[in-house]
Amino acid sequence: MIRFTITLSIVCTLILSLMGCSSQHEDHGDGTAQQSTADIYTCPMHPSVVSNKPGACPICGMTLVKRSTQKEMTGKEQADFEHVALSQTKQVLANVATTQVRRMRLKKEVYTVGKIDYAEPLFVHISTRFPGRLEKLYLNYTGQTVKVGDPVADVYSPEAISAQREYLLALETSQQTSSADDDVRSRVTSLLDESKQKLLLWGFTTKQIEELERTRNVQNIVTIYSPVRGTVLKKNVDPQHYTATGEDLYDIADLSTVWLYLDVYEQDIHTVALGQKVEARTAAYPGEIFVGTITFISPTLDPSTRTTRIRAALPNTAGKLKPEMYVETAIVTHLPEALAVPSSAVILTGRRTVVWVEKSPGIYEARLVTLGDRAGEHYVVLDGLHEGDSVVSSGGYLIDSESQLQASAGSGHQHED
Repeated sequence: MIRFTITLSIVCTLILSLMGCSSQHEDHGDGTAQQSTADIYTCPMHPSVVSNKPGACPICGMTLVKRSTQKEMTGKEQADFEHVALSQTKQVLANVATTQVRRMRLKKEVYTVGKIDYAEPLFVHISTRFPGRLEKLYLNYTGQTVKVGDPVADVYSPEAISAQREYLLALETSQQTSSADDDVRSRVTSLLDESKQKLLLWGFTTKQIEELERTRNVQNIVTIYSPVRGTVLKKNVDPQHYTATGEDLYDIADLSTVWLYLDVYEQDIHTVALGQKVEARTAAYPGEIFVGTITFISPTLDPSTRTTRIRAALPNTAGKLKPEMYVETAIVTHLPEALAVPSSAVILTGRRTVVWVEKSPGIYEARLVTLGDRAGEHYVVLDGLHEGDSVVSSGGYLIDSESQLQASAGSGHQHED
């Protein structure tokens, strides 16, 4: 009986003790558990390490830092961050200057490098129209100039001799049948015309045919005359060479007008049009400008260079521009009237383009803008600004930096709260 009483008292004591501990734990939970929920410690180098009390990182040993919950920025605070206020002293130190947005007619120039070549319509092959042996050449070297009607070569050709005899025979027959009936005279006249046309097609000049009619002597050596003027680009034969019908003797080009080939990048194609003026400069003639006109724009794009071939015709009466010569060119485009801002006012920040606008003295606001073409020192503004807005044309990057510093300071203050 005594043992049972002692045991019962011990059990009661243990129950009371456990109840007291539970109550203490509950009280502690009301105080510190909430604090552990609010206060979280983490490692700066290993964010995955999280603890509810200070200590060291088990991975790198760094001291854990307290991470507080961040409050959302209010609308007023966000509006304040979109504006930057600068004192008069800061404006002077930042060299802040403003320019009003206005409508302008800008001139855009696309710069590229081109190459001179001969004009294809002015390039010809001088060839023999009948077979024969070249007895003499009058154009003896590449680069020699020739005019229309200048002798090119003397050719001995049995075929040309036979053609002359045929013409003289038809001429004599026509004279002998002058009193015949109309049918005979018509056939003889037709034969005479055909034989004369044959000589003309073979390159005989009118003067040579008239000389043949006057002397009635067949020329064993026939002289070929140049039908064009130009410069010898290539000499293909030598004296005593036997030529076939249609064989090229010389390649000749008239260089009084030359072609300029340009490669324009695809982002500039929309500014190029037929009839536009092209200004060309070359190191061979410093300070001299050669002006031409765009005559062709390729309908295709080179996939390797992302450029389009442009061709312009340039007058070259003085012969200064030579084939294969490289020149620096500028294609001038007059843009329609539009809002424009100085290029120094534009801040490119990756995907966004920002311009700072002065709302009132010392107060600046960031504006997102959409830009068009750049023409010299100005940008065309498509959206984001209005005529008369006062934009920061100098010191904009410093104002943008000040905005970033103010935003950083504001964020840090919020974290401390």
